[in-house]
Amino acid sequence: MERRLSAILAADMVGYSRLMEADEVGTIKRQNAHRREFIDLAFKRYHGRIIKEMGDGILVEFPSVVEAVSCAVDIQRAMPVREADVPESRRISYRFGINLGDVVVKGEDIFGDGVNVAARLEQLSKPGGICISGTAYDHIEGRTEFKCSFLGEQKLKNISRPIRAYSVAVTAGPQKAMDEKEKSSGGASLTLPDKPSIAVLPFENMSGDPEQEYFSDGISEDIITELSRFRSLFVIARNSSFTYKGQATDVQRIAAELGVRYVLEGSIRKAGSRIRVTAQLIDALSRNHVWAEKYDRDLEDIFVVQDEITQTIVAAIEPELGGAERDRAHRAAPDNLDAWGLYQRGLWHIYRFTAADTAEARSLFELSTKADPSFAPAWAGLSFAHFSNAFLGYQGD
Repeated sequence: MERRLSAILAADMVGYSRLMEADEVGTIKRQNAHRREFIDLAFKRYHGRIIKEMGDGILVEFPSVVEAVSCAVDIQRAMPVREADVPESRRISYRFGINLGDVVVKGEDIFGDGVNVAARLEQLSKPGGICISGTAYDHIEGRTEFKCSFLGEQKLKNISRPIRAYSVAVTAGPQKAMDEKEKSSGGASLTLPDKPSIAVLPFENMSGDPEQEYFSDGISEDIITELSRFRSLFVIARNSSFTYKGQATDVQRIAAELGVRYVLEGSIRKAGSRIRVTAQLIDALSRNHVWAEKYDRDLEDIFVVQDEITQTIVAAIEPELGGAERDRAHRAAPDNLDAWGLYQRGLWHIYRFTAADTAEARSLFELSTKADPSFAPAWAGLSFAHFSNAFLGYQGD
């Protein structure tokens, strides 16, 4: 028998039978949309492999506990936003159980005690919550910002030994699901995530041809999908950003409701066989334009044009976000910066290529590694600072 150590995530939809009885078709359509547009992409982004699906349940294997827990937190933060427009009694939510344990491998499937513990922990989880084992907790402690509460040693069904269990706090996500009273009274803004956050609004169809609507929506959806591949970015899901389709754009309000710093908006205009796409990236907090561009193309093959424009926009705005974050970190007081902010401020200095800036960058990268020893970019920055110090002749020997 082949064995290996794996991080196992067991997921289950809360109240599946009740939801199916109330609205079978609607529940299945929304569940499939969540899986297709967000959940399965999140598994892939964190290197998870779906092992099996059991009705409303999913079993996923990850190479790392940190990635398994990070993926679960991202999903649990996003689900209230994606279901915000659904009546509370019919909203889809999940429970997650995560364990690090030994598994038996048979073809593409896995079995054993490690899988069983994850499944039992999932049953302990609250709706919208995450329950992890003690072995999983030992591997994420000090390596993530997630806060965990000890639930004691639990006696799980068909597990002979007691299992230490912890509940992972799902906080700081884009919780847009506030009631209409809060909206009308200007409810409080959401807490920004600890990495660059962006919402892509539906591109406006300005051609006057309703048949071109699918093209503008398609470009917006493709940009969201491509940006979601960058693990350094927090990207709002399509179902949330598309709720603003057809509304007057108030970038600051939309960003506050979705809990993001940056907003990408654009328009599409068709004339004959030519098409023009414009896009602009806005820092919603300052209302400053970070980047803007327009693209003119011949509409010979609409899907080729759509792919080309999507890739071009994504390739342009990802580094622009990094530059904007570096400038923001440079303006902030060092005492107010976390590992990410210290790292961005270090990049601002390292790219100036002077002796003083290189020394300052090295100091900032060192502070970043101390703030979060598991933050790999800070170590990469520190090594680059040492290299630059020698290569540019600042070392002295």
